[in-house]
Amino acid sequence: MPGAETKLTEITATTPEEKTAPATTAAPSKHEESETALESLASICTVLAVGLFVMTFIFQNFEIPSASMEKTLLIGDHVLVDRISLAPPAHWAPFVHHRDVQRGDIIVFLKPHPESPDLYLVKRCIGVPGDRIHLEHGVVYLNGVAQNEPYAGMPRNDGDEEDAYKPYRDDFPSDLAGIEEQASLNNAPLWANDLPNHIINGELVVPPGTVFAMGDNRTKSLDGRFWGFVPRENIVGRPMFVYWSFETPADQIDKQSIGDRIAFMGHILLHIFDETRWNRTLHIVR
Repeated sequence: MPGAETKLTEITATTPEEKTAPATTAAPSKHEESETALESLASICTVLAVGLFVMTFIFQNFEIPSASMEKTLLIGDHVLVDRISLAPPAHWAPFVHHRDVQRGDIIVFLKPHPESPDLYLVKRCIGVPGDRIHLEHGVVYLNGVAQNEPYAGMPRNDGDEEDAYKPYRDDFPSDLAGIEEQASLNNAPLWANDLPNHIINGELVVPPGTVFAMGDNRTKSLDGRFWGFVPRENIVGRPMFVYWSFETPADQIDKQSIGDRIAFMGHILLHIFDETRWNRTLHIVR
């Protein structure tokens, strides 16, 4: 037995005529080696299975590719998303905490409408079912009350055409013609047809089973103003914290060829230390 083997020592006979050879540890049998290899393989498979389950059903990592949530989230932020809290309650796991989406939550979801399926977005929940919403020069009015949103990027004259005041975007939903044009450009013409059905007295009313979401960087965000409500079942989860952030060009999202991707991976390897935003590591997303 292995336990006994560790206690064996060299024994010397009590008389000159009687001598024993040094005791040696027995070589492990082929059967024992086979069992050890199988056990190692089983351990590796267990770790992989648990990791796959955790990253599929509990947490998931996402990269922020655009400036629509600046300054809350930056291009190149890599966030860990909680997939449990906002998911529908499961009867098999009553011990898991669940809650409904609340105003102000930052959510990850699949973009609604069939024109662009399987596209993940991250935005802030502005309104829940029954809420009345409209904008005046970029200021959000929720149920008739102007909202104080220090994180929101407002229209301004800074020389950037995208930041300039635009009625269809900043006085939403008053300019229906402008919204229809922009919805078509954003590959969401169904929203342009459906929008008038949800306007009452100049305000957008959020229907049951959905939320209304917008990006924090309001002048550079293609959000619910351009494609509509987010169905509750489309919501994947909420980002918890930034686990890594790397300085990424704004146009990197448009470089999807294999050559471009390999080139950027090489750039990351060369500059992982000097272009990593170390001050954003473990930054809590709020």
